[in-house]
Parts: sequence; C-alpha cells; structure tokens
Amino acid sequence: MPHDLDRREQFAIDLARRAGELGLKYFRDLDSLTIESKGHQDLVSQADREVELFIRAAIAADYPQDGIIGEEHASVAGSTGHAWVIDPIDGTANFVRGIPAWCVVIACARNGETIVGVIHEPSTGETFHGRLGGGAFVNGKPIKTSAATSLQEGSVGTGFSNRAEAENIAVLIKKILAEGGVFFRNASGALMLAYVASGRLLGYVEEHMNPWDCLAGMLLIEEAGGTVLKADPKTVLQRGTQIITGGKGVFSKLQELCSGVFTP
Repeated sequence: MPHDLDRREQFAIDLARRAGELGLKYFRDLDSLTIESKGHQDLVSQADREVELFIRAAIAADYPQDGIIGEEHASVAGSTGHAWVIDPIDGTANFVRGIPAWCVVIACARNGETIVGVIHEPSTGETFHGRLGGGAFVNGKPIKTSAATSLQEGSVGTGFSNRAEAENIAVLIKKILAEGGVFFRNASGALMLAYVASGRLLGYVEEHMNPWDCLAGMLLIEEAGGTVLKADPKTVLQRGTQIITGGKGVFSKLQELCSGVFTP
C-alpha cells in the first residue's frame, strides 16, 4: 500500500505541475481569456475548464477505474473506492485580474479519506505535497505547522464563502483582533491551507469549503503536525465541510472562537 500511495503522490505532483504550466499560459495572455460569472463573487474562465479537462484526461489514462470530482465538470463514478478531487485553478478571482496567488489542487481520497494531497502554486514554483502517513513537504523539503501558542504570534487565514452568512466572518475577524491576532486573506483557500501546513499562517478557518478546495490542504496540515476539524468521510466528497485548522498550540483557541460564530 505505501508503494501505491507513493506512486499516486508522484503522479499528482507531476500532473499538478504540468497543469500549472498550462494555467500559466492563459495567465500570461489574460486579454484573450473568456470569463463568466457563476454567481456572487464566483467566476469561471476558459482556463479553469481547459486545465480541468487536461487533469481529467491524465487521470483517466493512468487510473481509468477511479472516480473524479472536480469544480467545473460533472463527477465521474469510479469502481475502486478511490476518487480524485480536483480544482484546476483555486483563486480564479485573482487569476483573471492578474494577481499571482492561485494554485492547482489535486487530492486523492479512498472511501472518503484523503490519502494524497498536492497544492501547486505556478507563480512561485512551489509544490506543497504529502501522502497519508508520509509527512508534508514543499518541493521535497519537510514542512511543519507553526509552534505558536498564541494568536498574537502570527496571522490567521480567513475564508469567505457565499454559502455562509456574510456577517459571520466579520464577527469572527473581530474576535481574532480582540485576541491580539490579525487576519489574512488572499482569495485562495487551498493556498492558505498550504501556508498553514508550512507554518506561514497560524491557522485557517472558513465556515464552508467544497471538497476540491480543502481536502489536499487538510491532509497536508495533519501530516505537518497540525490539527484539523475532522470532516465526515461519508459526506465530505459530496457536500464539503466546515474548516477549522491550525498548529496544535492555537487550534483549540480557533475552535473556541469559531464555535460561537459558525453555524454548526
């Protein structure tokens, strides 16, 4: 099994990097990009769709019996218990405005439990990657979550979902500030989760995330020694989950702050 996990992880790393190259081609030619709105503050571009099709084709070639769940195209049912969960471009709002904070996200889940996670940021060339039980890395170098024991020691990533009450995140930010902390948002939830795994952010919280945005990062945080609010493996692939993550020293404080604000 470890050999299969290693193979799947390496496959995901290589694929995310190749998909990132394709994304960068579109990013460097934004003037000719077709962009549509899917709803409030929710954009999709031709780049999202094309990069996802590229990723799906590669998975279908190497793992034809596995399922695929992605943001822009219909799910594919598999027969192996494995599902690849993909976001071709997380941070589309940044991408289409020329802000270089977006990433390719590829996770692999087995019966609802994430076993491989890769978050590749093409603009910096950083690939955050890990597999269940194997630790977490950026470009092959081990990473660890923050050892901070107080919110005063760094920044907490905060996400805003149009699937949650807008005022909830405002209340939470006020609580974080009251604890002497500061908040950070770069409009790519997956990238902020990678920054938690690498100790750059103390933690990351969001009332609801879709599986393609959060599964890879949650695995990386746990593999990097951090703590996450556990998702339900029976429902997470279809419905997503609430996100509370952090280094071990601040997780309970973040959970306490979120418990009074996020809808259970």
